[in-house]
Amino acid sequence: MGGLTPQELSSQRVLVVGLARSGVAAVELLLRSGASVVGTDLRSADELGVDPIDWSDRGVELRLGSQTPDLLDGIDLVVLSPGVPLESPLPRAARERNVRTIGELELAYGASSGRWLAVTGTNGKTTTTALLGELVKTVGVPVAVAGNIGLALSGEVEGVPADGFIVAEVSSFQLDTIESFSPHVGVLLNVTEDHLDRYESFDAYRRSKARVFENQSASDFAVLNFDDAGVAALEADVAATVIPVSTEREVRHGVFLRDDAIISQVGGREQKIITASEVGIPGPHNLSNALAATAAAVAVGVTPADAAHVLAGFRSLEHRLEDLGEIDGVAYVNDSKATNVDSVSCALRSFDAPIVLIAGGKDKGTDYSPLRGLLAGRVRHVVLIGEAAEKMERTFEGAVPIERVASLGEAVLAARRAAVPGDVVLLSPACASFDMFDDFEDRGRQFKDLVAALSRKERGSVAGGGK
Repeated sequence: MGGLTPQELSSQRVLVVGLARSGVAAVELLLRSGASVVGTDLRSADELGVDPIDWSDRGVELRLGSQTPDLLDGIDLVVLSPGVPLESPLPRAARERNVRTIGELELAYGASSGRWLAVTGTNGKTTTTALLGELVKTVGVPVAVAGNIGLALSGEVEGVPADGFIVAEVSSFQLDTIESFSPHVGVLLNVTEDHLDRYESFDAYRRSKARVFENQSASDFAVLNFDDAGVAALEADVAATVIPVSTEREVRHGVFLRDDAIISQVGGREQKIITASEVGIPGPHNLSNALAATAAAVAVGVTPADAAHVLAGFRSLEHRLEDLGEIDGVAYVNDSKATNVDSVSCALRSFDAPIVLIAGGKDKGTDYSPLRGLLAGRVRHVVLIGEAAEKMERTFEGAVPIERVASLGEAVLAARRAAVPGDVVLLSPACASFDMFDDFEDRGRQFKDLVAALSRKERGSVAGGGK
């Protein structure tokens, strides 16, 4: 399998940097491997919600609130959580001292026995990963679905046997810290502008995504979205067997559309999977995701009949074009996971009805101007929140009516006032959430709670003879 084995870890003193979900799972894996563990985070114990005494009783030394280079004294290995930038002071100091530094993904890879199917891309990763997980479950072997999708890999991989599958959503941040990680199937959906607050250039970000194929061999598979020119261009540099996918043209030995049917030529045999109109998740972007998941699944033995059954029954995930129902003839949709321009573009194209858009949050160095044309043609009104609101307002001014408010609660009320029956109120922020929320999930849950409260209020008003 490659990577650091538990036997190798048992003799090492390991520093885990960042103690959110992935960091905690890494600590647990290291303890099971017999390693000596030091955990550090810039947040306090109260902010993290951890009990230092409990951790100490389990043999973990906690260093919280600050991070100085002396933390590296006596350390054999540093494990970085995905949220810790490589250029932050402690990882930089580790490199200067030549202390081996890996990420939680690489740690989990070394502890695993199963076959890895890894999905990455700027947009669509989570939906494609979840769908691929459901597809490969039909093979009848143990399957773990984890990674950036919400479950830390270090907590899931050890129970998967050699004939099982580990279906992993992997981010560019996770791929930045790999050494030997090599999935049997790697999937690259797309690469569009994102995270330019963390990468020096778009090209650097794209190179990071392409690392999912870095250690593959000819016996592995690389699923490439040929509708993305930058992704298609990687074909010549990939050692694995390439499986192209496209919604726009027929691609040999790949998965594509022909007369509204999803066709697979994977393995040299042409087979119809399902008609595109029967796929259970809406939107042209999700059709592309479905093709990619199908390609990866067929490559590892999923039958066309089983694939068709899963594709027809699969539904959108929470926070991804999640239908929250109607209030007084207005539909409400939670797309909190849309943290970049391309995601919002996909969301806007998924509706024929006029849209009242709630957007904004923490800016990631993004150019929002590509949205102007879509807003003018599809959006009735825009409500902006968060740190990026002023920048977004300058960009969108003149294209659509704009309103800025101070909170998500005010945004829901403003959107309610602007919408008319037949409209869609869409939370699709194009920004990170960390200026106002814990993460995109927290933002999405709060939006759902606000919509539910609005629904209760409307029902009460009707019952009481009001509006």
